[in-house]
Amino acid sequence: MKDDTPDGFDLGDLEAKEKMVREDFWAKLRRAMGRIDFAREAVAAWYCATDPATPTRVRAILIGALAYFILPTDVIPDVILGLGFTDDAAVFWAAWKAVSSHIEERHREKAAAALDGNTEANTEQIER
Repeated sequence: MKDDTPDGFDLGDLEAKEKMVREDFWAKLRRAMGRIDFAREAVAAWYCATDPATPTRVRAILIGALAYFILPTDVIPDVILGLGFTDDAAVFWAAWKAVSSHIEERHREKAAAALDGNTEANTEQIER
């Protein structure tokens, strides 16, 4: 991880959140597919957040938003039909707006390939 953390920026438990996101993101995405409008952007954010070239502050913001998406307990439970993912979407879009300039075309291309099943490695992640 690049050490580009600004002075006074507390990474808190970034490593623990990143571990949770790495372990649970694809399973949660698979369960939520078809019920969220931001799947492609979430996967692009995943690739940006796990890219070692991404600045630490940006990684922390994206990991935090993806961790919120994964958490089973949040402000509006995901099982509530029609409303369950609205808080997840709001948190995700706020993070996306804050760091979207760091989400590069290569992250978007990997997301498209993963969701369209165009690459074996990415398809394997989604199918797990």
